[in-house]
Amino acid sequence: MIWEEIEKPDKKNVVDLMSAINVSRPIAELLVQRDILDYDAAKAFFRPNLDNLHDPFLMKDMKKAVERIEEALESGEKILIYGDYDVDGTTSVALVYSYFKDMNADCLAYVPDRYKEGYGLSFQGIDHAEKKNVSLVICLDCGIKAMDKVEYAASKNIDIIICDHHRPGSKIPKAVAVLDPKQDDCNYPYKELCGCGIGFKLIHALHKNNNRPFEELLPYLDLVVTAIGSDIVPITGENRILAYHGLKILNDNPRPGFKALMSMVKKDDFNITDVVFIIGPRINAAGRMEHGLEAVNLLIEKDQNTANEKAKAIEAYNLDRRTTDQNITLEALKQIKSLKEEKTKTTVVYNESWHKGVIGIVASRLTETYYRPTLVFTKSGDYLAASARSVLGFDIYNALEASSEYIEQFGGHKYAAGLTIKEENYSRFRKKFEEVVSDQIEDHQLVQKQIYDSEIKLNDITPKFFRILKQFGPFGPKNMNPVFRINALQDTGFAKAVGKENEHLKCKLFKNEESLKIDGIGFNLGHKIDLLKNKQKVDVICAIDENFWNGQISLQLKIKDLKLHSA
Repeated sequence: MIWEEIEKPDKKNVVDLMSAINVSRPIAELLVQRDILDYDAAKAFFRPNLDNLHDPFLMKDMKKAVERIEEALESGEKILIYGDYDVDGTTSVALVYSYFKDMNADCLAYVPDRYKEGYGLSFQGIDHAEKKNVSLVICLDCGIKAMDKVEYAASKNIDIIICDHHRPGSKIPKAVAVLDPKQDDCNYPYKELCGCGIGFKLIHALHKNNNRPFEELLPYLDLVVTAIGSDIVPITGENRILAYHGLKILNDNPRPGFKALMSMVKKDDFNITDVVFIIGPRINAAGRMEHGLEAVNLLIEKDQNTANEKAKAIEAYNLDRRTTDQNITLEALKQIKSLKEEKTKTTVVYNESWHKGVIGIVASRLTETYYRPTLVFTKSGDYLAASARSVLGFDIYNALEASSEYIEQFGGHKYAAGLTIKEENYSRFRKKFEEVVSDQIEDHQLVQKQIYDSEIKLNDITPKFFRILKQFGPFGPKNMNPVFRINALQDTGFAKAVGKENEHLKCKLFKNEESLKIDGIGFNLGHKIDLLKNKQKVDVICAIDENFWNGQISLQLKIKDLKLHSA
C-alpha cells in the first residue's frame, strides 16, 4: 500500500485562517484543504444553515414540473410515484409519495421488480400505470436515458416527469419536465444531489409555490440523509446542509420505519457512517432479496407497531443477503484464481446462478481484494446483467461507454455502474473492456493508496482538537473523516492481536519526548504485530476516534496502516 499525503495547503492561507477563527495549525490546514479560507466560509461549514439551500426553481424545468403537478392535483388526476429499488430510489418514492398523501393527492407508489423489470422506468411499469388510470408518472432516481419508455407512455396519454441525478446520454427524453442538474444546459448551482435530493427539491418547489413554510419539510430530511449517505455522493454544498439537518431528525424524531430499524442496533447516536453501514443495507435488502416496495411501505408507515413488524421482515432479508453475498464472493474469488485473472487490469467474472440482488456488493468486495475495475455478471432473463465498481481515480462509466458496441444498456457514475449485454457477446465484451481499461488506466491507479490529510504530533491530540474534528462531520466523499500520519511511535509493550482469528491489532502508543500515551486499534492489521515488538519505532496512519468502555470515554487511534519508522 502506497502512503500519499494530500497536497499541502498554502501556508499564508493557513496562517490567516488560524488568526481569523483562532484554531490550531492542524485544524486550519484541514479547513484550507477544503477551500475554507475565511471566517464566513468556516461558519457556513461548521454551522450548515438551511437558509443557504438554493432556490429549487433555479433547476431547469422545475417550473414546468410544478405547473403539471398542480394541474394534476387540481383536476384530481391519479399520479404514480415511480422509483428505483435501491436506497436512493426507495427513499425518493417514500418522500414524494408521503408528501403527496399529506396533500390528499390521489397517488400510487411503484418500484420495479429487480428481476422481472430491471433498473429504471419499465414498459411493465407504464402498463401498470395505464391499468390504474394514471395520467402522470413522477420518475425518481431513474429515467434520464429512458427515451423509448417515455415515448411509450406518451402513446398511452401518460405524462412523465423525470427527477434523476445520473449522467444524461447524448439525447434527453421528451418528458413533460426533466429535472437533472447534470444536463449541460441546466444552470442549477449544485450538481451533486442524489435522486432523493432531487425529489426533495421538487417538493420544496411545490411547497414554495403554495407559500407554505419551509419548516414543514423538515420531517422528510431523515429520508434525504439516508439516501445521501447510501448513494455515496459528495458531502459538500447542499448535500452537507441536508445531511447535517437530516441526521438531527433521524436521531431526535425519526419516522416509525427508521425508529424500528434503529432499535435493532444497540446504539444511541447515529452518524453518517451508521446510515451507510446499518440503515442503508437493511433498506437495500428488500429490493435485493424480495421487492423494493417493501422498503417503501416500511418508510411510509405511520403506526409504530406495524412498522416494527415490517422491520423484522426486512431484517430477515438482510441476514439472508449477508449469507448470499459471502458465498458468492468466495465462489468469485475461486473463479478469478482458476482463470488467473490476477494478471489482467480488470476483474470480470460470471456465473448464471449468482443472485442478481447482491452482485454489486460482490463487485465491491472483489475490487477491495484485487484493486481492479471490476464487473460481476449473472443471468437476467434473456440477457446477462452486471454490476461495475472502480478504483480511485478511474472512471468506469467512460470505460463502459468506450465498450458500448457490445452493451445493450448501461448507466451509473464514475465509480459504480450497471449494464446488460447479450449472452453471446460476453467473451467479446470482456476482451474489449480489458483493452479499453488497459489503454486508459495508469499503473499507479492499480495500487491501493492510503491517503492522509497531514502529519501531526501525538501531543496535538487533545479533547479540544477532537471536539473540533467531530464538527467536520457529516463525513463522506469530498469531506472524508480526517486521516493523519504520526511518526516514530512505540508500543508500551502490551500490543496484542485480538478477534476470533487474531485478525485485529490492539496497542498503546507513545513517543519519548511527548507526554501522551494513547490506545490504538487496527482492524485487520493483526498480521503486523511483529512491527511493534521490542519497542521498535513505527510510523502510523490513523483517524482519531472515541472509545467507549465500562462507562468511560477516551480518545484512541483508529489505525489504518503502520510501518517501521525511517529516520
